[in-house]
Amino acid sequence: MGATQRPNVTWKDVPTRTLTAGGVEFAYRELGTQNTGTPVIFLIHLAAVLDNWDPRVVDGFAAKHRVVTFDNRGVGASSGKPVSSIEEMARDAITFIEAMGFEQVDLFGFSMGGMIAQEIVLMAPQLVRRMIVTGTGPAGGEGIGKVARVTYLDMVRGLLTRQDPKQFLFFTRTPAGIQAGKAFLLRLKERSGNRDKEITVTALQAQLKALRRWGAKKPVDLSGVRHPVLVANGDSDRMVPSQNTRDLALRLPNSELVIYPDSGHGAVFQFHADFVSRALAFLA
Repeated sequence: MGATQRPNVTWKDVPTRTLTAGGVEFAYRELGTQNTGTPVIFLIHLAAVLDNWDPRVVDGFAAKHRVVTFDNRGVGASSGKPVSSIEEMARDAITFIEAMGFEQVDLFGFSMGGMIAQEIVLMAPQLVRRMIVTGTGPAGGEGIGKVARVTYLDMVRGLLTRQDPKQFLFFTRTPAGIQAGKAFLLRLKERSGNRDKEITVTALQAQLKALRRWGAKKPVDLSGVRHPVLVANGDSDRMVPSQNTRDLALRLPNSELVIYPDSGHGAVFQFHADFVSRALAFLA
């Protein structure tokens, strides 16, 4: 599945395609090295559509791998009714991956996407080779149920200061964090044509409900997950408190942990050059 891209295609101009599976027309983009190695599936964060991925991270992975990103059911340009549990999102992701014709994939999940990745590896361990999870934590993790409150608070802060809420949600309020946030938000605008549809209020509310449920869930035994996992975050994550990331790494028997200094939820975007380098080495 998937046509070979011309070699110089980048995240800025890669076309958006659709694939129908499980009654959903999934909007997706793919780029990078075709037909060699294990494809990397990107799993998206709260309130995000395809255009929320950092071009430096996507293009960085695509330099060595086939990268596929998609919109969840009922999000962005994907059809269907948005789902309100992480488990349902994982089942949809498995449906999409199998419909793409992939027998095995690597997963890169950021924030909510990291939670979806955990569910995928528990539901279909044979489908996953390696995982990278960032800005995330385990089910029932401390403070995860409060993501909705933090999100709404920072949406208000953004409105009052005429700034994108991600400046507060993803980055620290130190000079380095503020500068990194501004640079990240500029990179998200590099794609000017054929942009994705914005997330709807209904879809956002469904995702926030899913996060509350995930936060209230009993901790899951991850000791049987033998897959290699790269776990990363900043040292000052407000959305998913950083202690969750350390806890997740301890629960996964074959994990590597990276904590970036003076950074928050979006640490892997703030330190994108270092992160991409580590991720490529890990996947290799």
